[in-house]
Amino acid sequence: MTPNTLLELGRLYCDRGDLKQAEPKLVEASNLFFTARDFENYLEAQNLLLRIYAEREQFDKIQDAKEKLQDLVLKEGFELSAKTFYTLGLAAHYRNQAELALDYGQKSLSLALQKDDKKDICYAIFLIANTYTLEPLSRMQDALKEIYNLQVFFQVLDLPDLKAATYMLNARILCILKKYDEAIDVAWKAYDLLKVTKNTSTSLSLLGLLGWIYSEAGDKEMARFYISLLNRSLDPQNFTRTARMAKSLAEKIGAESQTQFDLIFDEAQNAVIEKKLGKVDFKNQFILLDLLKLFVQNPGSVFSKEYLVENVWRQPYDPAIHDNKIYVTIKRLRKMIEPDYEKPKYIFRAKNGYFMNKSARVLMEQ
Repeated sequence: MTPNTLLELGRLYCDRGDLKQAEPKLVEASNLFFTARDFENYLEAQNLLLRIYAEREQFDKIQDAKEKLQDLVLKEGFELSAKTFYTLGLAAHYRNQAELALDYGQKSLSLALQKDDKKDICYAIFLIANTYTLEPLSRMQDALKEIYNLQVFFQVLDLPDLKAATYMLNARILCILKKYDEAIDVAWKAYDLLKVTKNTSTSLSLLGLLGWIYSEAGDKEMARFYISLLNRSLDPQNFTRTARMAKSLAEKIGAESQTQFDLIFDEAQNAVIEKKLGKVDFKNQFILLDLLKLFVQNPGSVFSKEYLVENVWRQPYDPAIHDNKIYVTIKRLRKMIEPDYEKPKYIFRAKNGYFMNKSARVLMEQ
């Protein structure tokens, strides 16, 4: 099998998310390109390998690749091309060496501009923009300026994968700047591109990005949806970094709570998520919401009709007025949250009042 065939196979495996199959193909291609002193394709293979190592958090392999590149430059008369500096910058970026990555990115851009290689110019600009987001740099406005420069190039260059990655970077920066609606709009532009390119690896990253943006915006329901979808879609052995980040975000927002809990009371959204029914929106039904909140916060505690009237309706209890009102209200509440109204599992009637089933798994979100 020729090294070019191995490179294309490795690229295809990367695109579809099968990193375990991609790595040996790219390693073999890389070795063959090096032996033939085809350094341009050698660097292409190395770029893909660096992304695999970063995703699988194999930082020792990233360091080895970087040291081998530096040795080649010093000992083998390896050409200091824009792509060489881009690859070195990529390795430094994945190691969170912000200043070094930025220096390599600027050298890559300088050489690309000298040769007027527009593709290399775009990749160098993307590396610089991405590096600006790393700490301790955190130069978000500078990153946005570089992204604007990239968008000018994309008007005349067909680089769909890089364009999608740029949209995602833009969305991440906008989210950091708390411009959540703009961030979501830009992320969906990446989605439209990925429908065409069908790049599985980038699509998984986009799901995680959307989950993070919605989480930061305070929309936990949408955040849960995207993180749960991501967790169902990825192979954690292939996507170590993405799986770790998804798990961290899931713990933060309770993305698995729809399976762990029967009922989630989301006070901020005036809504409840029932395991089978999904989202139940209480809108302006504040009496029902306050009544359920009382039950959810005190599972197993029996509340008399008098207590409910005085603490939920905030009226003096009058049996002639309130007994039927309580009955009708409890009935309405059950119809909203009980999967089977005839066999309630949450709100039960006691001899002297009503209570929440204490064996129900209930989460109260503030």
